[in-house]
Amino acid sequence: MSENVDVAVAAWHEEGRWNLAKLPNPHDLAHIIDRLKSQRTNGGAIALIAIDEEFFIVIRVLGAHISMFLSDVTCAFDYEVASDFIELADLPFPTEEDEPIPVGHLDILVDLGMNHMEISALCDDAELFPDEQLDAIATRLGFGEEFRELLELEV
Repeated sequence: MSENVDVAVAAWHEEGRWNLAKLPNPHDLAHIIDRLKSQRTNGGAIALIAIDEEFFIVIRVLGAHISMFLSDVTCAFDYEVASDFIELADLPFPTEEDEPIPVGHLDILVDLGMNHMEISALCDDAELFPDEQLDAIATRLGFGEEFRELLELEV
C-alpha cells in the first residue's frame, strides 16, 4: 500500500462475518458518521480513515454512541479533517507545545480484541504509514485480507 492517497473504509459485522465498503470522502467526518449509523448491526460499524501519509482516524458507531480516535493530535494544525475531528470529539485544540500523541477514545476497539496499548504501539511505529497501521488494525480485528482486497481494487 503506502500510496499517497486518502483511504476511508467502513466495516461492520453481520451474520457472523465482516462486511466492508469504501467510503466516498475521507474528509467528511459528519457524512462518515451518518453512513456508520445507517449500518444497523449488533456490533456497530467502524470507519478506518488514513489521511495523506500523516495520520489515521478510527470512528465507531454503536447504537447512539459514537467513539472516535485520532493517531496524532498535532495534525489538526495542518489538516482540516483533523481539526474537524477535534471539534466533533469535543477535545481541546492542540498547542504548539503539544506532542504528536493519539487522542480520543483509546479503547475504541477493546471489546473487539484490540486494547489501547496495541493501538498506541501502532501510533508510535514511525516505520508504518497510516494505511499500513489501518491494515494492522483490520488484521487484528479479523478482516485484514478483505481490507487489502478492497483497497487493491482502487489502485
